[in-house]
Amino acid sequence: MAEEPAMGLHGLSKRFGRTIAADQVSLEVPRGSFFGLVGPNGAGKTTSLSMAVGLLRPDSGTVRIFGTDMWAEPDRAKALVGVLPDGLSIPERLTGRELLTYMGQLRGLAPAAVAERTHELLGVLELLEAERTLVIDYSAGMRKKIGLAMALLHAPRLLVLDEPFEAVDPVSASTIRTILNRFVASGGAVVLSSHVMALVEQLCSHVAVITQGRVVAAGSAAEVRGEGTLEEAFVRLVGGRTGGGEGLSWLASSSD
Repeated sequence: MAEEPAMGLHGLSKRFGRTIAADQVSLEVPRGSFFGLVGPNGAGKTTSLSMAVGLLRPDSGTVRIFGTDMWAEPDRAKALVGVLPDGLSIPERLTGRELLTYMGQLRGLAPAAVAERTHELLGVLELLEAERTLVIDYSAGMRKKIGLAMALLHAPRLLVLDEPFEAVDPVSASTIRTILNRFVASGGAVVLSSHVMALVEQLCSHVAVITQGRVVAAGSAAEVRGEGTLEEAFVRLVGGRTGGGEGLSWLASSSD
């Protein structure tokens, strides 16, 4: 009998008024994979991921995390997932250590385990020097790293990250990439959405392209990109055309 995938989305649909945000989205994320979800703005990536991790109830369809139904057994399924949403809203009047301690207590972890994991996460993510700094004073990169620490704290088997590298400086981005690669190498699975095709092509073993609420391609990164680059495949699949070559003739005279 084949193993259940790390995450399986089956026919997920969601409508907001007249807008169809997700239209029969189906995906399978293999165990031990680094899975990239890409698409243009408004394609349905965030909506699909929010339904996948139990933050948004679908109008129809099912989600299974390592075989556990997200909506039939939400507590069990959510314990297997660590989530870093885009635009993460967190308590800002706490230090990083206080925030992780608070989140660990909410998760029901033993105090000793919370203390040990918090110290180790702050060290690995290079946040120990800022442990007395309030989150409100964190840089964008530090916020992403403390968000990743929150996602890892309960030792999940799957990470779902929405735009984890957005507005992150190169040093912080390198740290995050190292942590994620270690997580996958140790047997975990990662799903991330990103607009940066080069990053997805570099990191991800599997890719899915979503546009207008529908998955238009999914498989290994090599299968999806075909003969060219992932960016070229993306433009072709979403039916776009690159602009910028017409108009703005007045700019040519700006240096005169």
